[in-house]
Amino acid sequence: MELSELYTAAKRKAKGKREKEKGKKVYKTIANLTELNENEAMRIEKIELFHIELPLVHPFRTSMGTEMGRKIILIKVTAEGITAWGECVAMSDPFYSADTVTSAWHTLTRYLIPLVLGKIIYDPRDMVDLMKPVRGHVMAKAALENGVWAWFAEATEQPLSVLLGGVRDRVEVGVSIGIQPTIELLEERVARFVDEGYQRVKMKVEPGWLIEPIERIRTKYPDLRLMGDANSAFTLEDADLLRQIDPFGLLMLEQPLGHDDIANHARLQAQIETAVCLDESIHSVADAQAMIDLKAGRIINMKVGRVGGFSNALKIHDMAEAAGIQMWCGGMLETGIGRAGNVHLASLPNFVLPGDISATDRYFSRDIANPPFVLNKEDSTMTVPTGKGLGVEIDVDFIESLTTDRAEFS
Repeated sequence: MELSELYTAAKRKAKGKREKEKGKKVYKTIANLTELNENEAMRIEKIELFHIELPLVHPFRTSMGTEMGRKIILIKVTAEGITAWGECVAMSDPFYSADTVTSAWHTLTRYLIPLVLGKIIYDPRDMVDLMKPVRGHVMAKAALENGVWAWFAEATEQPLSVLLGGVRDRVEVGVSIGIQPTIELLEERVARFVDEGYQRVKMKVEPGWLIEPIERIRTKYPDLRLMGDANSAFTLEDADLLRQIDPFGLLMLEQPLGHDDIANHARLQAQIETAVCLDESIHSVADAQAMIDLKAGRIINMKVGRVGGFSNALKIHDMAEAAGIQMWCGGMLETGIGRAGNVHLASLPNFVLPGDISATDRYFSRDIANPPFVLNKEDSTMTVPTGKGLGVEIDVDFIESLTTDRAEFS
């Protein structure tokens, strides 16, 4: 049965039971196609964009460069008197992804928003087809689609995690540490985060910053869940070098090779014991299927912005689970809006490894959403918000003070 037929049938069933369920709290998980309510469709009436700049507490260096602050596009979606927010995770420069803040702003204002404005949407997954005429630009698409997911969660008065099909009220998290000027400074930062309660640490690595840093941290913390992230800094010719990290028992080595090189990741995984995790290589459902078919790794880092939104993330989650590929939720230095979305997503069943969803104060001295996310020190987890929608309060006044450009469509 087609999705539209399922929806129509569910509407009729929901309408017939409305009086019976009056006053009773009933969660409706659209992701699992349970009961829907005919009043929960939306006509997108207004979309507002905010370009803000938010400084980071500490510079964050990877093999691709150093981030001192975040330029961010926020999206406010209004329909049926209800508002919800999305966040575009594109960076300022095209080093992690081809998407940038500038390209996303152009694509949203010129193409994507005109495609969806005024449209009636019965299911947030409808956004995929509505935006299909535009090729690529996955981070711009994700920001808009995720705002619609948040709207449906608001409208149905349930947490986004429930709408997505989440099963946990806490999600395991870790911390990501950029490349440091010295190993001594690296040791200090690891010690600080371990003391704060983080039980998984990810170290950024690159040629010349691999064996010695990993060995020093592993020697000091033999039981720490430790992993490396290369952000495509190596080539297949480095296989012998990368094999040298096998004895350190890393949780995984994330994206060692090129961002578009799934085939050579398969060749590398066949040569090393450490589990290869793909990040930048997974831009779509098709990429995930190629990884599975080629055995190009054993783990996927899911960044919802990188795959075009929650709809594709859910598809990849299900296919990875069926194939025995473990998952975890990555981060893109998001504000509390994007971070809330990540926490909700990480509550799904196949997110079995700790995610890069650190506490708010790890990145920002003041965030645009409250309450801030904090680490549960006793078990290195973060609590999934239980309020409706994203489950956080948006500090609109603070957003206004940070805004350098804005646009409104109605």
